[in-house]
Amino acid sequence: MTDDRSTVTGTVGALAAGPPASQYRPGRTLPLRVELVRQLKRRRTQVTFGLIALLPVILWIAFALAPDGPPTGSLNLVDLAKVSGANFAVFAQFASASFLLVVVVALFFGDTVAAEASWSSLRYLLAAPIPRARLLRQKAVVAAGLSLAAILALPLVALLVGGLAYGSGNLVSPTGESLTFWGGAGRLLVGALYVAVQLSWVAALALLLSVSTDAPLGAVGGAVMASIVSQILNQITALEDLRDFLPTRYATAWSDLLAVDVDWGGMTRGVFSSLTWALVLGAAAVYRFGRKDVTS
Repeated sequence: MTDDRSTVTGTVGALAAGPPASQYRPGRTLPLRVELVRQLKRRRTQVTFGLIALLPVILWIAFALAPDGPPTGSLNLVDLAKVSGANFAVFAQFASASFLLVVVVALFFGDTVAAEASWSSLRYLLAAPIPRARLLRQKAVVAAGLSLAAILALPLVALLVGGLAYGSGNLVSPTGESLTFWGGAGRLLVGALYVAVQLSWVAALALLLSVSTDAPLGAVGGAVMASIVSQILNQITALEDLRDFLPTRYATAWSDLLAVDVDWGGMTRGVFSSLTWALVLGAAAVYRFGRKDVTS
């Protein structure tokens, strides 16, 4: 007579249940350290930081090769760029804030989820299982950290390159006001932090597009295009007060920091506007991702 009993001690119910539920802790899935290492190893992250570091050097070479033009009779950021290292750093930030840094932020946020979908690995991450809200939060936190690092790296490298090339003289504003080198450097870093906050709406929009498509280029390009359209509309004076609702309305308000007596009004409105846009778009991203049918 054969013995039909299982050779494994226990019940069928215990076998079907798998490992004890206490071994699974949602709060320990996808640690920030793991996600950060993954993103740092990606070629697009390394190329992005490489370009950020090279931009001040490229600008210095361009200034060195360009012939001195005739005096214009007025001061602007280009004319003042070679006055001191602080002025050079201000020009580098002003030249990059409206496009290059927009692309950087859109790249880190727009590529983060859409890239997983394009690699067909997103569904496996969710099957790990990693809660959707946690997956989105961890990726957003790492993207925010990388974006902030890139935004701060630009003025720091520019101050170093400009200081070596043009010295540590005073920061001279287009209005003729002057700040010490270290005072100007501090103002510049505060301006970089403002730029980071102001671009939070770009980050939220890129994240929303990233959870809505499997094409990383579409998410990144969509966020950049929205910024360009907003900047164009901001130049149309016929829109009058309607321009105050544009997310890029106060994008250059950080330039008020170049004055001896800072007017914080523009930056305050800019922070409020950007964070409002970011909150709405970020909430839409969480809602969309929580209900999306992930097949990739």
